Amino acid sequence: MSKNLIILIFGIFFGFVLSRVGASNYDMIFSMFTMENLTLAWVILTAIVTAAVGMQVFKLLGHKGYKGIDIKIKKKELTRYTALGGAFFGIGWGMSGACPGTALAQVGEGKFLAVFTILGLIAGTYIYALWLEKSQQ
Repeated sequence: MSKNLIILIFGIFFGFVLSRVGASNYDMIFSMFTMENLTLAWVILTAIVTAAVGMQVFKLLGHKGYKGIDIKIKKKELTRYTALGGAFFGIGWGMSGACPGTALAQVGEGKFLAVFTILGLIAGTYIYALWLEKSQQ
């Protein structure tokens, strides 16, 4: 089985899990942000801890990352741009009821308004790439 097929299968499984835990449900996201129901916050925390432990285990076992690159976790410097990007991400998540992964899960569920979220993600990434290119000149 090819590596890309395995990645696709894991992606489909991930989207299914996002859907099942309610991560693609706007009401569930809203209730998390208003602290009425923290179930989704616990799911996110569990995913973070699982990924952190999993990455360390893979690293200790000598596994490589995508394309054979060593697994490295670099601490990102906190700058005003990091804070601004985080604020934009949070505002967008709150307004759309989706982050990048859940927007794709929403489209898979037939919630086609999530297409606008995905278009916004693409536009924001493009604008950031242009800004980054211009700022490095």
